[in-house]
Amino acid sequence: MCGIVGYIGKQKASAIILEGLKRLEYRGYDSAGVAVLRDGHFDLAKKAGRVEGLIKGTPAQKIAGTTGIGHTRWATHGGVTDANAHPHISSDGRIALIHNGVIENYASIKKFLLTKGFTFLSETDTEVLCNLLAYHYQKEPAAPEASRFLESVRKTLRHVEGTYGIAVLCTDCPAEIVAARKGSPLILGVGDGEYMLASDVSAIISRTQNVVYLKDGEIVHITATNFSITTLDAEDVSPVVDTITWKVEDADLNGYAHFMEKEIFEQPAALENTMRGRFAEDGSTAQFGGLNISAVDLRQVDRFHFLACGSAWHACLVAEHLIERFARVPVEVDYASEFRYRNMPLGSSTLFFTVSQSGETIDTLAALREAKRKGYKVLAIANVVGSTIAREADGGVYQHVGPEIGVASTKAFTSQLLVGAMLALYLGRMRDMSFSDGVEYVKALKGVPDLVRRTLETAPKIKEIARRYAHYHDFLFLGRLSLFPVALEGALKLKEISYIHAEGYPAAEMKHGPIALISESCPSVFFVPSGEMFNKVVSSMQEIKARKGRIIAVATENCDLPAGLADEVIRIPECHEAVLPIVATVPVQLLSYYIAEELKRDVDKPRNLAKSVTVE
Repeated sequence: MCGIVGYIGKQKASAIILEGLKRLEYRGYDSAGVAVLRDGHFDLAKKAGRVEGLIKGTPAQKIAGTTGIGHTRWATHGGVTDANAHPHISSDGRIALIHNGVIENYASIKKFLLTKGFTFLSETDTEVLCNLLAYHYQKEPAAPEASRFLESVRKTLRHVEGTYGIAVLCTDCPAEIVAARKGSPLILGVGDGEYMLASDVSAIISRTQNVVYLKDGEIVHITATNFSITTLDAEDVSPVVDTITWKVEDADLNGYAHFMEKEIFEQPAALENTMRGRFAEDGSTAQFGGLNISAVDLRQVDRFHFLACGSAWHACLVAEHLIERFARVPVEVDYASEFRYRNMPLGSSTLFFTVSQSGETIDTLAALREAKRKGYKVLAIANVVGSTIAREADGGVYQHVGPEIGVASTKAFTSQLLVGAMLALYLGRMRDMSFSDGVEYVKALKGVPDLVRRTLETAPKIKEIARRYAHYHDFLFLGRLSLFPVALEGALKLKEISYIHAEGYPAAEMKHGPIALISESCPSVFFVPSGEMFNKVVSSMQEIKARKGRIIAVATENCDLPAGLADEVIRIPECHEAVLPIVATVPVQLLSYYIAEELKRDVDKPRNLAKSVTVE
């Protein structure tokens, strides 16, 4: 969850690192720090709070030197204090280290190191790792410093249980960085006479588009002129240099107040990018080039099993509804965090999908590995090319929506909904969906960007509604069938960025308990589609109205709502049921955003959250 940046080259390291940390702050913003090697010692600056506070409140920008590391933290071990901020320096002063992940056996290691005379200034597992490295460095036989440095990192990591992405400096090696990963993303940027390390490409894209994605169990040794990659067992690895296709401007605000606002309004273009090149020439079905599974084998699958967390889990619930509706194949959706701890019976003809925007979500990655360990084929839906989940899956679908910086997912979520709808079409056409139904379905999918543009035009009205409802402390979000997961997502968005308590329910379940919450001080957001569910939803609304509950209705244009039933009505276009969840999501994204803005919340950096969950 933390942000890691390292630099080695000819430029002033601190300025480049601080700029990278600002771009990574969505990964963690409890504290930040920089360490630069200069004249055989570390110049260190670190501070609890945001990167801007580090820049203003310390001499971080003034630190000289061309080799350094920096970190922005999301606290796991130890509270949010200056002492617990990274980088950490070993008690002998020779090693500086930054770390993303959790060292599970840190307590026993710390107990051992205390007997060896090491001291500790923080509560973190990271300082334990730093001192363990210093211990092995002291013990390493006399050798050229570079080799000694690298081998001590290798020996240290063999004693570690847990996850890590680390970058390390040593006072004896003034122009070198050693970095390694296991379960936490780490990327090497290959520039012109310089190298950078980062936990996300957004930190380095302004300086290079050439990157090497490190794999679990790999160690990279970087000098001012070269780099080499080996495994924990000291086997050489041939690096593969990939090219990032998006530009630094894609990760800028471009005039918007927040990244979340920008990414909400980017959704029409993002959805177009998700669909591009993915329809058959006859216009009757979708096509996917990276599934790596034949149509014959797909027809043999008798159950699909989706694994995801957070918003991605909600997207999977919609995919479950659509695949069962249009392809008539059973679908199971699991929280990835729970899957590997269950002992559920699995059929031999089950195909797994893992869904993760970042492709680095640790619980989803662990679930993927568990499914593969059991002998199942696993496909991935991910947005980040080169991510661990994308690499380890047997195939899958890239979303192609560009970088999503806001912690609360918006364009990545609607893109996941779109991919799920396209999969339902693809699988349905393999079975019993007719050609004409497929053509109608494709036409509906291609029309989604324009439907979303029309829905975004309601933003001024939604902003006014948000101002009237921002002072409420509880909300219910209610929907039926494929709109129930959208209700869950709407409630999550409101919780994430405004800190208002909200719950999502199937509308019919409201009378089985949640109706006890209804009062004038607890508004309900209803999703009201035309068609077979209209009367059922209206009946639920009337039950709430009879108890003096306030209602915000997100209704399709043809819904003829009884007069006075809803206190507020947000109209969305009539559309095919496969794309209705996408269109219905946009108003609640806007509602949550404008409520949070009205309450003056830090929308892009909500408290206690980080963008990519890389610790279990």
